[in-house]
Amino acid sequence: MSKSTISTYQLFEMFPDQETARVYLEGRLWPNGVKCPVCGIGDRITARKGGYYRCNQCKEDFTVRTGTIFERSHVPLHKWVYAMYLLVTARKGISSMQLAKEIGITQKSAWFVLQRLREACGDNLSVLRGIVEVDEMFVGGKESNKHADKRAPKGSRGGASNKVPVLGMRERGGKTKAMPVSGTSTRVLGNAIHENVEMGSTIMSDEHPAYRHLDGDFQHETVNHKQHEYVRGNVHTNGIESVWAVMKRGLHGVYHHASEKHLHRYVDEFTFRLNEGNVSRHTLDRLESFVVNVAGKRLTYKALIG
Repeated sequence: MSKSTISTYQLFEMFPDQETARVYLEGRLWPNGVKCPVCGIGDRITARKGGYYRCNQCKEDFTVRTGTIFERSHVPLHKWVYAMYLLVTARKGISSMQLAKEIGITQKSAWFVLQRLREACGDNLSVLRGIVEVDEMFVGGKESNKHADKRAPKGSRGGASNKVPVLGMRERGGKTKAMPVSGTSTRVLGNAIHENVEMGSTIMSDEHPAYRHLDGDFQHETVNHKQHEYVRGNVHTNGIESVWAVMKRGLHGVYHHASEKHLHRYVDEFTFRLNEGNVSRHTLDRLESFVVNVAGKRLTYKALIG
């Protein structure tokens, strides 16, 4: 077995019950000692039984779940850890049906757990720089699977008018960022690129007209896919295309359907796994990268379905 990974059996040995998972999560979320999630002070804390703490500053009781995606969840913490392990190691994701069988909860609860985990994958504030490949894909089901009256007219861009566009940006040798956008106009794509890519960077794109305006603020190189040009020296978009390949296989083959309402969370999940899930990193390092993101990301069921 690779030295950079651990098996499911080894994970169960490390976290056999809720108590071992609680100690692990406290050590990662409070590396400098217990800190109150309400007032942020950690020098007037009284420990109580069962992982409960009392802040003598603001008089609040709390646990490691408070203020995180775990808050008010009845799912034991060691099952949460296993769910995180599956999410960071399953290259194409894991369905709620499969997760329900793996950790012994209902499919409805597993769906809620996964949506909370995806919520923790968001808020990537990094700015891309250097050579950045840019492209868009469309999510919304295959035209061949739709009823005839709902299919896009022949000759349209793969039925793009009936789908949700997702813009992707991949820094060569670096991070990937992607997000659903309201359209593929010059204004929409341009604003997203300017917000996420450092000025003066080199943009690699296809011949889509919406990218033409980038020439003033970035070094801009294009390949003409319509003319069957995919690589010209160092100019190509193969990196971001490989991101779409994995994402489409996950959305179609594992999840089958992602509604427009929740699509941004699915996209965040795939980009997080690409950014933090490099197999050269040890599984526990990847797991820890996920754990540090769960604070401040509480998601209630009412907010999720509302």
